[in-house]
Amino acid sequence: MAHGRGVGACLAATSPLVFCQPTTLCNLDCAYCYLPERTERRRMSVEVADAVSTAVSGWSRLHPVRVLWHGGEPLATGLEHFSTLLDRFEPGHPHPVRHAVQTNATLIDDAWCEMLADRGVEVTVSIDGPGADNARRPDRAGRSSTERTLAGIGRLRSHGVPFGVLAVVSDPTPVAAERLYRFVRDLEARALGVNLAEHKGVHRRPGPRAEAADFWAALAGAWRADPVVPIRDFDQAFGYLRDELAGTADDRAGRPFSPLPLITWDGDVVPLSPDLAGFSSLRHGPFTAGNLRDAPLDTLLAHAPELPWVREALDGIRNCRITCDHFAYCRGGQAANKYFETGRLDTTVTDHCHSSKIQLMEGLLRHARPDHRPHPHDPPGTQGPGPQP
Repeated sequence: MAHGRGVGACLAATSPLVFCQPTTLCNLDCAYCYLPERTERRRMSVEVADAVSTAVSGWSRLHPVRVLWHGGEPLATGLEHFSTLLDRFEPGHPHPVRHAVQTNATLIDDAWCEMLADRGVEVTVSIDGPGADNARRPDRAGRSSTERTLAGIGRLRSHGVPFGVLAVVSDPTPVAAERLYRFVRDLEARALGVNLAEHKGVHRRPGPRAEAADFWAALAGAWRADPVVPIRDFDQAFGYLRDELAGTADDRAGRPFSPLPLITWDGDVVPLSPDLAGFSSLRHGPFTAGNLRDAPLDTLLAHAPELPWVREALDGIRNCRITCDHFAYCRGGQAANKYFETGRLDTTVTDHCHSSKIQLMEGLLRHARPDHRPHPHDPPGTQGPGPQP
């Protein structure tokens, strides 16, 4: 059912997750990458890191905060510089900020492993699966990156550094789902997140749509047969289902929206939908709320709803709340997907939310319904009622 009809959308004053871009450079040339400046070598300054630290250290007194170092390839900033950026976040603070890094792992050596372990940095490795499934992640010379990523994972394991896997799936078939889950399980990853390839940023090919439910159903079947690797996307769906069954979905739908800001290498603040970083529209100009050189992060976030493009994005969330039965689950989706698919921020259903949210829930429900008929690619033993939320 739809929840909270007619209620406006508002941004929270703080966020449990902050994205930071230590460098624009990436050493790979992924076919589906959406980033506009990944061939440029630009690095975040200590002054920008200080400004972020000042804000999130205050937030950490209110709730846990995690800083995710992300895109281009964070390790391309260099071990010494990355360590210097981490140093700005008051490691002795009574409410320390947690750090995480999203990496392709090709640059990981023993020194990186030692630093990540010493600092307690959470690691997620981008790899799309075995063999040809990872072929869309070549380096800038067109060579496969798979063996180098696997070598980096091997070093993480030898140093006892836990890691998760983030996979981008361009061909979401049931067979690919089973193969991906087995691959991640055999890597001994602590978690799996799945992104279906999207029409976003400089990547202009439309993502998959009609076949996505079959992919998610097969992934659910593989997980049910051997539930050793938590799947981020299923955990999010189960959280919604728990709220729905407990009668608290209206509360979920009505909560203020965590802005999830992204801080670019030069201090620009993208207050919501981090994938808009580096882009502009003809109507609104750059998708930023200002720069940390001019105002503190708290101030920029507080005034963000006054910006026309942020108001339009919040209108999009409100429109989703009014019209979509899935709102309490996805809470309006991401403005970046709306913009890159339609050219506007106030639209509702996108190909991305259809394939990655609506079809995901359909795939899960196939395993929960008593009348579920086994899919030809369901692993043995996965027929019948599925995982309980």
